[in-house]
Amino acid sequence: MMDVFETQRAMRQMRKAAMQRGVVAVLDMGTHQATCLILRFDGGDLPTVDGVGPMAGQSQFRVIGAATTRARGMRHGEISAMQETERAIRTVVQAAQKMAQVRADHAIVCFSGANPRSYGVTGEIDVTGQEVSESDVAAVLGSCDTPDIGGHRTILHAQPVNFALDYRSGLSDPRGQIGNTLTTDMHLLAVDRAVVQNILHCVKRCDLELAGLASSAYVAGISAMVEDEQKLGAACIDMGAGTTGISIFLRGHMIFADTVRIGGAHVTRDISKGLGIPLDLAERIKTLHGGLEATGRDDREMIPLTGETGDWEHDRREISRSELIGIMRPRVEEILEDVHARLEAAGFDHLPSQKIVLTGGASQVPGLSALATRMLGQQVRLGRPLRIQGMPQAAAGPGFAATVGLCLFAAHPQDECWDFDIETHRYPARSLRRAVRWFRDNW
Repeated sequence: MMDVFETQRAMRQMRKAAMQRGVVAVLDMGTHQATCLILRFDGGDLPTVDGVGPMAGQSQFRVIGAATTRARGMRHGEISAMQETERAIRTVVQAAQKMAQVRADHAIVCFSGANPRSYGVTGEIDVTGQEVSESDVAAVLGSCDTPDIGGHRTILHAQPVNFALDYRSGLSDPRGQIGNTLTTDMHLLAVDRAVVQNILHCVKRCDLELAGLASSAYVAGISAMVEDEQKLGAACIDMGAGTTGISIFLRGHMIFADTVRIGGAHVTRDISKGLGIPLDLAERIKTLHGGLEATGRDDREMIPLTGETGDWEHDRREISRSELIGIMRPRVEEILEDVHARLEAAGFDHLPSQKIVLTGGASQVPGLSALATRMLGQQVRLGRPLRIQGMPQAAAGPGFAATVGLCLFAAHPQDECWDFDIETHRYPARSLRRAVRWFRDNW
């Protein structure tokens, strides 16, 4: 655990150094698309003291460079071909730097794979009627023991989601208050160590210093959900090409995250196999004519399937839109069924509010909101990322939710375990249901 702590502390220091220097790159390593934004920070607005919370350290920033390219060497949000992924990252970073006319030496990266798993843990110390200080917060975080996550996994996020001082619970920042017993509830997100090491190595090969790592499910929820949804309780479903990320927020903090290894690329592959057409043409047909809710006129709406095989009859075929819907709907239903199973396992139905926000590039299929409402049994809406200064209009859709959320993560980081001077690292193992039960009893 000590090596994870030191690595995260080093990345935090590099992030602060990059912000003080004024320029940092954010990189969204998706399965279908790689996106890079160059952010310029106003160094005069950097805070001197951070608080504990989702908007602890606020800083003004502006997007001065943006670029996207087709992701290569990525599968299920993980690197499958190192050289191809390196080439894609170099291409998108150089294009963004050319637009910004400045070089970025530090990058903050988000990814969607690595089989994330959530753990709810607690810690407790005695402050003997004294004023709670910074060292007391570090001590109560250090009083937690590491759960048995396995030697092949590492902790990506370690966020305190609640503090309690004696019988007063629901404190976001206990510093400066007087009490006897200080307790905390913390959410840990563990991922596969090998996936993280591959990302570290790939970014280093691209002549960049890694200044931060984040889960795509987490940052997508930050940008696609409004403040009230994050406080009252809601789930963000980030439907990407290779994976579908799930994150649950309550009281402004993420309390659960998971990933379904199915996404929009699987729908495209089904269309390609079902109609016998190339993947590029299948993606185009899905984007222009796809849907999930059949109507009476879909049988009469014909879609041409143009090809270049040399067979005139094969290249001039037509299908009805109802046939296309019949191919797409079963795969989307499979994704939503897996999402519903993960939400049930997390105890989502026990939260005071059960809103669901759909985002991601694969969430733009017509009829998805209505289908998700019926299958998930909750109120569902399509979420778009927040508007940030300098962001191109073309990047305002749901497909860029994780990228925009990564910008907010870079500028407004929530305090984590790594931000405190902790001498010992012990996190007691607790089940996620215990954390959910605490939120339900103390809301």
